[in-house]
Amino acid sequence: MSSRSNHERLLALGKEMQAAAEDMDFEKATALRNEIARLKGEAPVAPGDADTVTVSQPPPGAMGLGTQVPVRQPPKGWVKPKKPDLMTKNVKPRGGR
Repeated sequence: MSSRSNHERLLALGKEMQAAAEDMDFEKATALRNEIARLKGEAPVAPGDADTVTVSQPPPGAMGLGTQVPVRQPPKGWVKPKKPDLMTKNVKPRGGR
């Protein structure tokens, strides 16, 4: 398919989605929105996937090299693991005693 026919198809799907929303047919409008996103290459990611990472902008006022790079955020619901007890020793010495 050429880019022109893809563009025309996206416009037609957009008009169809608008008409479905005006007719209060939200299931059809949602399906059309997902189809448009799939054609654009922006398919929605299922929530709860382990490999998805959200990114956010650095804090305001940050200056210098690399500040335009988004800062990684842990996924929602992630809990930081508990630190190990410092009074225990889990490593044997090299001598094997």
